[in-house]
Amino acid sequence: MLGIIGAMEVEVEKLRSKMTETEMKTVAGMNFCKGKLEGKDVVIVRSGIGKVNAGICSQILVDLYQVDGIVNTGIAGSLRNEINIGDLVLSTVAVQHDVDAGGFGYPAGEIPQLGVKEFPADERLLALAEEACREANPDISTFKGRVASGDQFIDSKEKKNWIHDTFDAYCTEMEGAAVAQAAYLNKVPYLIVRAISDKADDSAHMDYGEFEAKAVEHSVNLMLALVKRI
Repeated sequence: MLGIIGAMEVEVEKLRSKMTETEMKTVAGMNFCKGKLEGKDVVIVRSGIGKVNAGICSQILVDLYQVDGIVNTGIAGSLRNEINIGDLVLSTVAVQHDVDAGGFGYPAGEIPQLGVKEFPADERLLALAEEACREANPDISTFKGRVASGDQFIDSKEKKNWIHDTFDAYCTEMEGAAVAQAAYLNKVPYLIVRAISDKADDSAHMDYGEFEAKAVEHSVNLMLALVKRI
């Protein structure tokens, strides 16, 4: 069974509307919808925004539904000039840009005592998602790279440049690396899929509202094509 996590209702409502044989359960204030999508067993849930919500949501998927894979779908801000609004980013690894234990000698992003800075995505899910992108969104660009997560909406050029330069990241958002860490600790394959809604700079607030629907459409198209392949 595949777990699909989105942070906001707009990210999951379109996928949920295409499910059959659905069964709802509310746990920790999150509504888990189990059923069939493209003929495959899935659980779709809105985690809410932020890393704590995403981590809790991932653990519930593992404990309650015994998922054998998790895909975190949604939208993100671009950290590179060549990645434009509407494009897609598939994670190769995930990092937490707001983890800083430098006072104890840890590099930026490394989680103390865990000894891990980057959480590699599942290679099989990544390959299937690449195929799905070519089918579902042939007219837009798809990138593979590092996703940087933190409990911040990035809307300044200075912060954007710091995240890019420090982590060599492709996009930034607020949940993916928490899903990745939970998947890592539970030895469950994961993948982050992000459609770009803004440029993570001083124009981010304006871009986000204008292009959110477009980005979500691209993400949903990809997810439907991906689920068929799993």
